[in-house]
Amino acid sequence: MVEEQLAPRGIEDQRVLDAMRRVPRHLFVEASAAAYAYEDHPMPIGHGQTISQPYIVALMLQAARIRPEDTVLDVGTGSGYAAAVIAELAGRVVSIERHPELAVAAAGTLAALGYDVEVVTGDGTLGWPPQAPYDAIVAAATGPAVPEAWVDQLRLGGRIVMPVGRPGRAQHLAAFTAETDGTLRETKLGAVAFVPLIGDQGWPAS
Repeated sequence: MVEEQLAPRGIEDQRVLDAMRRVPRHLFVEASAAAYAYEDHPMPIGHGQTISQPYIVALMLQAARIRPEDTVLDVGTGSGYAAAVIAELAGRVVSIERHPELAVAAAGTLAALGYDVEVVTGDGTLGWPPQAPYDAIVAAATGPAVPEAWVDQLRLGGRIVMPVGRPGRAQHLAAFTAETDGTLRETKLGAVAFVPLIGDQGWPAS
């Protein structure tokens, strides 16, 4: 996966590549789908959610520039796979999921593998104030814009990586950096297709 899908496509951050090597992706999908876990595509995990393709996970985490001392908020726990990779990179990880069943399952998988990730259930668009401020916020769902709650919980110089755009229509992956004047500087990373970021500061539940 790393040698064929990630490095040739521009993933250059060695810490990200090493983290992707270490995390057993096949343990974050259904046993019947484990043989396909390392292929270059997303996979369904139930509740209308997916585990993102490996390249997209690596691209997002490379853009987040996570350091060993960082506190990171992972929005959209899903299977817990991205949270596990982040835990290989960061000092503290909080992962928030709106589906209680997914949160419980992911927390169990992460704990069984020895990953120290705080998994919470709630509206990810509101962030998680108890552990703020965050050095990086990474979201696995597309929103109409960066939620204000995330900006409020982001440390100066912090990074937000998320897809932006309407579900089922044009979306792009973006990396935002908090500037000293209070603005966010955006870097676009290419077209993507993600599930909707549902919540008070995202899209309404259908």
